[in-house]
Amino acid sequence: MNILQWMIFCCLGILLPGCSKDDPVKDPPPPPFTGFEVPAGFPAAAYKLANNNVTAEGFELGRKLFYEPRLSRNNTISCGSCHLQSAAFTHHGHDVSHGIDDRLGSRNSPPIMNLAWNTTFMWDGGVFDLDLQPVVPITNFVEMDETMGNVLIKLRNTNPYPALFKKVFGSEEITTARMMKAMSQFMVMVVSDQSKYDSVMRKQGPTFTPEEQKGYALFQQKCNSCHTEPLFTDHSFRNNGLTPGPNNDEGRYPITLNPADRYKFKVPSLRNLAYTAPYMHDGRLYSLSGVLQHYAAEVTDMPTLDPLLKTNGKPGIALTAEEQQQLLAFLNTLNDRQFIRDKRFSEEAQ
Repeated sequence: MNILQWMIFCCLGILLPGCSKDDPVKDPPPPPFTGFEVPAGFPAAAYKLANNNVTAEGFELGRKLFYEPRLSRNNTISCGSCHLQSAAFTHHGHDVSHGIDDRLGSRNSPPIMNLAWNTTFMWDGGVFDLDLQPVVPITNFVEMDETMGNVLIKLRNTNPYPALFKKVFGSEEITTARMMKAMSQFMVMVVSDQSKYDSVMRKQGPTFTPEEQKGYALFQQKCNSCHTEPLFTDHSFRNNGLTPGPNNDEGRYPITLNPADRYKFKVPSLRNLAYTAPYMHDGRLYSLSGVLQHYAAEVTDMPTLDPLLKTNGKPGIALTAEEQQQLLAFLNTLNDRQFIRDKRFSEEAQ
């Protein structure tokens, strides 16, 4: 949009970001920093907070590093490039992630949320510690294509990083371990727990509509075994009956070398699905209707197919068109608009 078009839009009263100071839609101010807290109704966190207590200074350093393009070889790609807050920290609209020099990855960028409850990371579970997870995209050829040694050199020679590390760790020394701990302090704080579902469960006022309630009952009957409340994942690895893609991604098998793990991928959370399309490990399905249709009629039988996806020898989950609509209504109660607008997690808050 050129400057003339911008002026016309503003004069006509069409509100665009930055056009008017009287924009009635305003984000609430971020709450005061209180450190990491387990939300009501959530289980205890799996992350070892005793080894890396979250402080205000550590969180701020971690956020700055999350949005720092110097973590990539040519200083153009940050973690936030493929994990956009407006898309619940996914790469919205991309079936597979686009990294440095616009290189194509082979998998869909998973959301960054509620990581404090995870014990494995990535679609294949190849990383077992959140404090190590960022090393993978930083050093991956198609993502950021950098070495940790070069990253440390750049940070040591870039203000205000030495002073920020001293504030958090007591000295200006910048090491991989310190950098990873700071990034973890940011990532464990990225918690989504303010959806309508959460308010209903906490009896904070709203209730499910009749259609949402029917969808919830169906969910508990047909989906909850894998997408366990309240995180809506059991963190397991399962083959959900997708036909192998063009690159024959075998999922967890290359990690474990166990043939029983072929085509198994981590069960994703169902929170914030309105913001995280497309779906599945390779982003092949562009709508939630398509996802439900897959489970109802398109599950492929194969040796490692999850047993929960077979009934009387027939693959799939029996779902009528009406039941699919009811499930969609319930899934929409898991969207957390406050999460994608929380200024504590945004790049602009730096």
